[in-house]
Amino acid sequence: MTDTPLASGTPSPDAPRPAHPAPGANAAPGLALPPIDGTLIERMGIELTKVSAQRTCGTMPVAGNTQPYGLLHGGASAVLAETLGSVAAHLHAGGREAVGVELSVSHHRSARDGVVTGEAVALSLGRSLATYEIVVRGQDGRRVATARLTCMLLDRATTASTTTASAASDAAEPSA
Repeated sequence: MTDTPLASGTPSPDAPRPAHPAPGANAAPGLALPPIDGTLIERMGIELTKVSAQRTCGTMPVAGNTQPYGLLHGGASAVLAETLGSVAAHLHAGGREAVGVELSVSHHRSARDGVVTGEAVALSLGRSLATYEIVVRGQDGRRVATARLTCMLLDRATTASTTTASAASDAAEPSA
């Protein structure tokens, strides 16, 4: 797969949150990404700029994603990292489910304003697991955080039947 460029431009911190490309507009042929309306991706202002199973990039404004001391919230960096790695894993899964099973993030320095950029690069793309290293950088190009995400790849039928079986089991248990 090749990288697919998307919408460009950096919003000002005072500008409204950026519009996200239409579902499927940023995916490889035949693999559409789900809509983001009402999701955390939309609330955080994340924009995907390149997508492929091997490398996915995106941006996120610092404004609106800070902790009370005015610094980019570490959880926001984690959201950006997991979003980029999950999108890439979704493309690698080829129609199967990609679910995160482990995320670790090391925070190196803070960002106070502007936009941070993340890049997820595949470390291992297997039949059942996909692992990515995600680097988040500030506008100055300096590393803000480094993350590692592992996603398990599941057949959709397995995911649905597991959820159904679990719900049935929970319903059968007497309540206290």
